[in-house]
Amino acid sequence: MNNKFILKSILLISIFSLLAAYFIEYILNYKPCNLCIFERIPYFASSILIVLNLYSKRLEKFTFGILSIIFAIGAIISFYHFGIEQGFFEESFVCISDDKINNLAKEDLLKSLQKTTVSCKQVDFKLFGLSLATINTFLSIVLSAISFRTFFNYEKNR
Repeated sequence: MNNKFILKSILLISIFSLLAAYFIEYILNYKPCNLCIFERIPYFASSILIVLNLYSKRLEKFTFGILSIIFAIGAIISFYHFGIEQGFFEESFVCISDDKINNLAKEDLLKSLQKTTVSCKQVDFKLFGLSLATINTFLSIVLSAISFRTFFNYEKNR
């Protein structure tokens, strides 16, 4: 496989992942938690980076290095979310649900009451028996590994 094919494949996977997330949210009406929304950022960033690279074509090797870092960060965020779902980690302030608001200042409490937050522990939607955080962890690891490998084997794949 050449480098362009790999870049275009990662772009298609990123776009498909975002479309699937929005389909589940807006068509199937499953409200995402805050971490679910954060887990979309690597797919947005990679899509923008790849589209820019497809037009410039100069920094292709550098793009693979950045993609490996982007998806490694995505894997960490997804694994953290998976850990919260499984009870390995406690929910952070990012994930705080409305029933856990005890020690907030009056202003923070009023702001939090105006929006409903889905708990990061709550798994409402599963695909093949796996939560989306679990699937995203594996996908991010695979995309990071592919990008990392392509970065180091760049000259062989030209």
